[in-house]
Amino acid sequence: MASNQQNNNNLNSFFEEEYSSLKRYVQSKIKQTSESDAEDIIQEVALRIFSRPIDALPIHNIGGFVYNAVKNKITDILRSKKKRLDNQDELENLWIDFTQNFYDNSSQEYSDNIRKKLQSAISNLKPAYRDIIIAVDFENYSYKEISEETGIPQGTLMSRRHRALSILLKDIEIQNIKKHTYEI
Repeated sequence: MASNQQNNNNLNSFFEEEYSSLKRYVQSKIKQTSESDAEDIIQEVALRIFSRPIDALPIHNIGGFVYNAVKNKITDILRSKKKRLDNQDELENLWIDFTQNFYDNSSQEYSDNIRKKLQSAISNLKPAYRDIIIAVDFENYSYKEISEETGIPQGTLMSRRHRALSILLKDIEIQNIKKHTYEI
């Protein structure tokens, strides 16, 4: 028991003494991170370390252990951020193009093709997903307005829209692959 208490005391001392160094380390590894983001990462790592089971082995090299845990957390964040940001950027660009083309009465072949693809993809969505896309992206309702009218929490509405956008992107990519396969 004394070993566990000593381990926690050593960890507390390390975090108190090295907190600003840890924060600078996180900020150096993740570009475009704010001070509060770096603090969140450090606090999450500290929580995990202090939440270790009582019967876990004592930490002999506290500095190496903590910096390694922080490095692993940064790696996890960068992996998930990269995938999410690329996908989100594609979705947003697609929707910007679509909404411009949807309300544009020009007779360009591109706008007709994308309009048909998206109309088809939207009509194939589950009703809950289709409704949130139409309400937010075409009728300009806010999540708050929809939530007040339907009683569905705003977070649920945002999740549904995000899932719907992902489904639409995949559906359109599949249509493009099929089109290119048949053209060859």
